[in-house]
Amino acid sequence: MRSILVTGGAGFIGSNFVRMVLSEETDCLVVNLDKLTYAGNLENLAEFVSYDNHRFVHGDICDGPLVERLIDEYRVDAIVNFAAESHVDRSITGPKVFIETNVAGTLTLLEAARDKHIGRFIQVSTDEVYGALGPEGKFTEKTPLSPNSPYSASKASADHLVCAFGHTWGVPYNITRCSNNYGPYQFPEKLIPLMINNALQDRDLPVYGDGLYVRDWLYVYDHCTAVWRVLEQAPAGEIYNIGGCNEKANLEVIKLILARLGKPETLVRYVKDRPGHDRRYAIDASKIMDELGWKPSVTFEEGLARTIDWYLGNTKWLANVVSGDYQKYYETMYGSR
Repeated sequence: MRSILVTGGAGFIGSNFVRMVLSEETDCLVVNLDKLTYAGNLENLAEFVSYDNHRFVHGDICDGPLVERLIDEYRVDAIVNFAAESHVDRSITGPKVFIETNVAGTLTLLEAARDKHIGRFIQVSTDEVYGALGPEGKFTEKTPLSPNSPYSASKASADHLVCAFGHTWGVPYNITRCSNNYGPYQFPEKLIPLMINNALQDRDLPVYGDGLYVRDWLYVYDHCTAVWRVLEQAPAGEIYNIGGCNEKANLEVIKLILARLGKPETLVRYVKDRPGHDRRYAIDASKIMDELGWKPSVTFEEGLARTIDWYLGNTKWLANVVSGDYQKYYETMYGSR
């Protein structure tokens, strides 16, 4: 049985990955290390928390002795690093924690991977490290890194560290750079769950600027299958872009959500744009498709319908996470705009 250390496995993407692996890969032990910050939630794992092949550990990736102990205790042969502060808006109001977690935390994991001779280190990154695009073109794996926010700068720094450990000490690694994820268990600070939650309550839907910022949208399950494919099949040292092949303007996404929920477009409220807002991202995912045979399993319309239906069927989960600190954060971001 192989043993993998999944960091950030109680967060949005990480928990979906853990659920997928435990459901579909029975010969794998998942050691799940998560700090349980505001976006980390054991409710995301529900019945899987006590699953035979799952070991949850409440801890910080910056804790080197803890990471090394887990590797030794569970004979970990691969690390998949989902742990990260990931919201651009939060990185603008408080960048320090992004450096601590995304850079220093990744460094701690890399040192453990090097010293313990881990067989593979998977760094889950983002297309935002490439910067912004004009009206045409797509990011490829050879696009120079040009991050524009504290969040993307921290992720680019971590990517550079991963490559450096591979070059200097021979740590076998892969980096995946995904486009915007959406799906079940996403904390409602990101666009799609935020709009679903507000629409369900007939609250205004805050839209930055003119609402025409374009992103490529990737259903979270498809992202998880891509990361697993990289872990299982990719040669060490390769970088892969993962995209859903679904470019959509924010306003188009919001209108689809409102139509699905039967809510009026008059709920849309335009607010002051955030600083340094990148206009367009688009992913060229042909490398992972051609080399590893991966492809998205759903269209955006199919994935969005599944996502909305999930939130409609999990109103208790939504109510539990939309409370306390999140309400304070929401007012800070959108209340006076």
